[in-house]
Amino acid sequence: MTNATAESAHRRDRLDTEIVMAMLMRRNGGSGVQTHVRTVRQYLDDAARPASVVNPFSSKDPLLPPIFGARFAIRMFSPQAGVWWYRHWHAHYLQRALSAHLSNAGPAVLYAQCPVSAAVALRVRTTQPVVMAAHFNVSQADEWAGKGEIARFGTMFGAIRLFEEQVLTELDGIVYVSEFARSVLEDRMPAIRNVPGIVIPNPVNIPSPGAVSPHSADLITVGALEPRKNHSYLLEVLGAAARRGHRYTLSVVGDGPDRRALQAQAKALGLGDQVRFLGYQADPPSLMAGHRLYCHTATMENLPIALLEAMAGGLPVVAGAVGGIPEIVRPGQEGQFWPLDDPEAAAGVLIEVLEDPVRLRAMAASATVRAEAEFSSEVVGKRLVSFLENTEIRRRKLTD
Repeated sequence: MTNATAESAHRRDRLDTEIVMAMLMRRNGGSGVQTHVRTVRQYLDDAARPASVVNPFSSKDPLLPPIFGARFAIRMFSPQAGVWWYRHWHAHYLQRALSAHLSNAGPAVLYAQCPVSAAVALRVRTTQPVVMAAHFNVSQADEWAGKGEIARFGTMFGAIRLFEEQVLTELDGIVYVSEFARSVLEDRMPAIRNVPGIVIPNPVNIPSPGAVSPHSADLITVGALEPRKNHSYLLEVLGAAARRGHRYTLSVVGDGPDRRALQAQAKALGLGDQVRFLGYQADPPSLMAGHRLYCHTATMENLPIALLEAMAGGLPVVAGAVGGIPEIVRPGQEGQFWPLDDPEAAAGVLIEVLEDPVRLRAMAASATVRAEAEFSSEVVGKRLVSFLENTEIRRRKLTD
């Protein structure tokens, strides 16, 4: 076989390799992980690449609904037990579904979306490489603690962190969605520096030309209504701006345990006619259209997809300079940073941005250009597929 023939056969093999995305969540939903998977899957379908999404619900087991539903009763008595129940049974059913899928699959790369799904993929794989996307902030233990489900630095907190250290060192590759994530995880787990890794941001779909609506509202924010997202502070900023005579409207997309308290706070601040709580929405980008500015007050983020969706839709972004956000927003270009501990100062930033229409239009244009050039599904998808293919090549050489 000539070199050219071998290269042609190898290229054909790569095109036939299935990318199997393993996740614990349902396919549809408003989380960043779910959006990431949907966008990657759409890119792969458009590129005519074999791809599948496997999750616990793929198992079709009739016992799955009552077992999963039992968690809600358990967490009423012990939130920590509820976390264990969630992780254990989601892993159990994902393993069944993934094993069944791989039994009928040809060449494949397993692209896991969290440490639990990565551990399952490592258990069931034969020769397939396992690559994990690092979506979480610092650790999933920190995220559960932030929701109040487990005690920070308690027994389960430590167990989850140890579990992550063990799983991540066994991977064939890691996709970090931000430089921030790579730095934090490598500092916490130095051994993963030996695992091939790459920083590839979350992908975002770019709206078609002419899809952006005229502005009819001011601010929009997207995210679960939970403490880490810091919506209470955002309402304080809005109140501070109102006291200066600038009554901006705000659309809040998302749901969660803080919703009732936030609605009460908005009413107490005299913002009842300015703030709309829209709850969960299946298509946040379509709601962003028509707003002038995207705002974000989360105290910790990896690389939030909502900000990328806003930029893709021509919205500048105002957010705190935390986590991976400085990798998305350049102050004065795609948006601006504001403090997360001083509502009056943050209100000043907000007013300065919104009351300068020339500057606002320039930032909107810059946001769109940056989203298309660096974060579009076409650009990101090619980089991701290339990394997965190269990981499959390395794995094949090791197993041949």
